Amino acid sequence: MRKQFLFLAMALIVSVNSFSQIIFENGYFINENNQKINCLIENIDWKNTPANFRYKLDESGEIKTADIKTIKEFEISGLKFITSVVKIDRSTKRIEFMTKDKNPVFNTEKLILQVLMEGKASLYMYNDGTIRRFFYKTDNSEIKQLVYKTYLADDDHTAKNNQFREQLFVDLKCDGVLMTEYEKLTYTKNDLKRFFAKYNKCSDSNFVDLDVKEKKDLFNLTLRPRYTISSLSLENYQYNILSFDFDKKSSISLGIEAEFILPFNKDRWSVIVEPTYQSYKGEQTIQSSQVVGGTLTGKVDYKSVELPVGVRRYFFVNDAFKIFANASMIVDFSTNSSVTVTRKDGSPLNELEIKSGLNFGFGAGCKFKDKVSLEVRYQTTRGLLVDNPGWTSSYQTTALILGYSFF
Repeated sequence: MRKQFLFLAMALIVSVNSFSQIIFENGYFINENNQKINCLIENIDWKNTPANFRYKLDESGEIKTADIKTIKEFEISGLKFITSVVKIDRSTKRIEFMTKDKNPVFNTEKLILQVLMEGKASLYMYNDGTIRRFFYKTDNSEIKQLVYKTYLADDDHTAKNNQFREQLFVDLKCDGVLMTEYEKLTYTKNDLKRFFAKYNKCSDSNFVDLDVKEKKDLFNLTLRPRYTISSLSLENYQYNILSFDFDKKSSISLGIEAEFILPFNKDRWSVIVEPTYQSYKGEQTIQSSQVVGGTLTGKVDYKSVELPVGVRRYFFVNDAFKIFANASMIVDFSTNSSVTVTRKDGSPLNELEIKSGLNFGFGAGCKFKDKVSLEVRYQTTRGLLVDNPGWTSSYQTTALILGYSFF
């Protein structure tokens, strides 16, 4: 079963590039010669500001790459980006690299900025994964950074330079905007968007919100019964007479999975948590000349709730069907479980407490219409006798899991 799983997993991974769908959507870009080119752009639902993008001129066209050197603007599915030469302060929030200088340190750079709002006052964002900066412009003015900087007030405390509030009070003043609204403004996307929208309305300016996101189902709850094949071996390395290799056992168990879709990269990534009840019972009698009666019988009664926590990656084949692969770290909570070794007459030689160690799970499968799924999952070996000196154990499972998402 383990070899079959590994073969299936490798086949799925190798075939992903052949079967996963690359999503190209209608869009346009303006090149360095101010030509507007309508095309199909790969939409990967960028978490950070993109440094480039892939496009093709039609469905059968060659896939090409455009970057900051060749474009001035591009738009896809309501997301709009522009290139601009701006002054940016890249001061860090990491305290070990902070200075006591409250003033921004500007460098002139050519950047791709996401357009959050266009109007009499326009708002832009730059996010490279390490810093997030907001920029603005009014009418025909140049694009300027809204200044916000964390710095060291002394060796033990930090302070904040909230100069962006003063900038907005000077450049975006309107009778309908109260002084307290400038004072309470925070350096966050949602807060700044609300402020710019209010200012544009106050100024009787038509404006466009270019950061309107469609509502997505970002949470799935899935009932997941499974057919499991498990094996267990025990050994006391101080006494070679105590070595048990229990038969493989099949069982039916049940888990319930909570899946949290990460809101970027077109829903390709998720975090999964899946409490699962499982059990295993085994018995083996071995011959031993070192005990009275000549035989030893090992019995195991193992019941637990597994708690895998991991990540999943989806590969879209079409609108209804997708392939996925996931990896999890598994914490195991055993209950009313025991391992006993008895002589021929039933007298106990060893009574061992089961306490599990960590292990890992790797799965691959498919999902249909976001409802029905099928997965093959392999778990690495898990020790069950971590609190019993002299003993080693190896518990391993492979499961075929059927899922139905009801929420």
